[in-house]
Amino acid sequence: MKQIQVGIIGFGTVGSGLAQTLYEQKDRLRRKVGTDVILTQVADIMTDSLPEQFSGVKLTKDAKDLFTNPDIDIVVELIGGMEPARTFMLEAIKHGKHVVTANKALLSVHGREIFEAAVANNVEVGFEASVGGGIPVIKSLKEGLVANRINSIMGIMNGTANYILTRMTDHGVPFNEVLKDAQELGFAEADPTYDVEGIDTAHKLAILMTIAYGKHVHLDDINTEGITNIKPIDIDFAKEFGCRIKLLAISRNHGEHVEARVHPTMVPDSHMLASINGAYNAIHFNGDTVGNVLFYGLGAGMMPTGSAVAADVVDIGRNILCNSVNRVPALSYLPENIGTPKITDMSELTCPYYFRITALDKPGVLATIAGIFSKHDISIKSVIQKSRHEHDAVSIVFLSHVANEAAVQESIAEIDSLEMCTKPTVKIRILTEDE
Repeated sequence: MKQIQVGIIGFGTVGSGLAQTLYEQKDRLRRKVGTDVILTQVADIMTDSLPEQFSGVKLTKDAKDLFTNPDIDIVVELIGGMEPARTFMLEAIKHGKHVVTANKALLSVHGREIFEAAVANNVEVGFEASVGGGIPVIKSLKEGLVANRINSIMGIMNGTANYILTRMTDHGVPFNEVLKDAQELGFAEADPTYDVEGIDTAHKLAILMTIAYGKHVHLDDINTEGITNIKPIDIDFAKEFGCRIKLLAISRNHGEHVEARVHPTMVPDSHMLASINGAYNAIHFNGDTVGNVLFYGLGAGMMPTGSAVAADVVDIGRNILCNSVNRVPALSYLPENIGTPKITDMSELTCPYYFRITALDKPGVLATIAGIFSKHDISIKSVIQKSRHEHDAVSIVFLSHVANEAAVQESIAEIDSLEMCTKPTVKIRILTEDE
């Protein structure tokens, strides 16, 4: 029987993890697939030799060698970034190779081009590892939940940001100090921008929304805010209110339009996402048939991600053997039924808010700020004022009832223009317990 032969572009952390998975699980995969799934060739410009157990695997520095190798069925792109990853993916597809990737950044920007090229060339695209690492969330969404109208997507999708916020919450360590520790432990990159500014989370949300709604969602569609402005004082206030601060991806399906946002959020302790700590991810869906579903696990790492990539390789391998390529559409919806989304404008968002205002400690300040909120129809639920902490300034915290984002932005602009306010207002949206 035909063997399923695999070529890998990039023998870094994930590439070596996939190779190790295919090697260690060879017998198990043979029993499940019905034939051998073998690593045939690796392309990597930085690698001069492979580990001893891969002595039979060809090594090249030119990815084109994989595209033109007639024995290779599946090309796995694991170099990350936009280019040359995009070009490699399209070239592999053009040569009739099935492709697998963990590259969420690439798919959130150029996914439409890649998926359409795959359809035109009758090959498959596997991308399970692009969201949630080893959590089988892509397959579950496009197959297990196929009968559902997805009402909402919400989750913690970046382990680095979650690790940082957990350390800040549990140990009172400032952001910069925790980030340095995370980098030393390997949880954060030398340049952590994508993680801490919410961009990595937005990549993943774009992919999930595309599958969930049958609309090509682009990274630029998602309103994105990071966690760099979260201070220990905000963490402490959150505790007082029975909440934990999390970097959440949130999308709600309103039918004619869908929300698409990533930002720090105060999550009530009673909510299931509040208990997701450390480097773990959790992704929550609400479907009209199934109700609430939560996926939890490690969202990154050599072996969890390698496990997800291997799952795509096996799925495609099975389809090749059964002559059933593209039996399951890559994005769940048939290509001709995928459209363009209408994204909810952030000005239309309504939710409760936390405001931390730094102002001079003198008579009339509280009344002036409260008056501005009232003018913009923002109803205040509670107010807390902490003692003076620097240069005669105090922190005044307001919790609002449900308010409109546009009104909130107008209020903050007016408050921050006051001479009595010495620093920009910190705003954090609050998740309600029933969401």
